This record gives sequence, C-alpha cells and structure tokens, in this order.
Amino acid sequence: MWPASAEVRRSEAEAFYRHYLAACNDHAFDRLPEFVAADVEVDGVRRGLAGYVAGLRAVVRAFPDYRWSLRDLVIDGDRIAARLTNTGTHQGDFLGVPATGRTIRTQEFAIYHLAADRIARVWATADNQALRAQLRQPAPRPSTPP
Repeated sequence: MWPASAEVRRSEAEAFYRHYLAACNDHAFDRLPEFVAADVEVDGVRRGLAGYVAGLRAVVRAFPDYRWSLRDLVIDGDRIAARLTNTGTHQGDFLGVPATGRTIRTQEFAIYHLAADRIARVWATADNQALRAQLRQPAPRPSTPP
C-alpha cells in the first residue's frame, strides 16, 4: 500500500487523510471514490460507497455549512485514528429535530482501516447526545430595553 519506510508511509497516510477530509469539507462527495472502497464497512456493517456518501449527504442537507476540523491524528500502519470537532448551522431535519438555525459544535472520534489505497472500514463515534441537546436548547429570549 504505502512505501516501505515507516516515516514515508506515515506521511503518505497523513496526506491521504487530509485530502479525504478536504473533499468532505468541500462537500465534494463525488470525489470520495478516490478515498473510499466501493464495499466500505461502517461500524461493522457493509454500507458500500453509495451508503457512505448518502450518510454524509444527509448531514450536509441538515447542516449546509458542516465542517470537520481535525484536532488529532494517529497513524499506525494501515490504521488512521482521528479526533475531529464538527461544526455547522442547523437548516434541516436531523435526528428528528426540525431546523432550528442554531450553530452546533460536537466531537467525533473515528478509526479507519485502509486497504488497497482506500478506506475499507470505519468505526466512528459522534456525540449525538450533545448534538441533540444543542438543537433542543430553548431559543434565547430577546432582551427588552430598560
């Protein structure tokens, strides 16, 4: 998969992941076949590339400005672990909550297994409870002049 040297292999894997994340942040999901295997598994379930992309499209339908910001990256051979901060403005139904216009910020942890130069398996944990809580917060009360 990557060149023989561990240092080069690590830098190649990091560059691969950063390019993948840039495509996601550009919402250029038509580019994901460059990065994701056709038969990708997510959390132990074969979703396939179409299912993987559909999941990302659902997120950006609800949060058109959604962004994944890389905070930490660990690479070990054919595994990549990432800690991300996700942000976006809620403009459509998500997790059963209609659009609120609120800006959200959550944490996500993901581990990727690479095979044949593509993401073959993903295990991800997003903090959906914190996201739901942010979406369901009462609207701020307008201040009244004294």
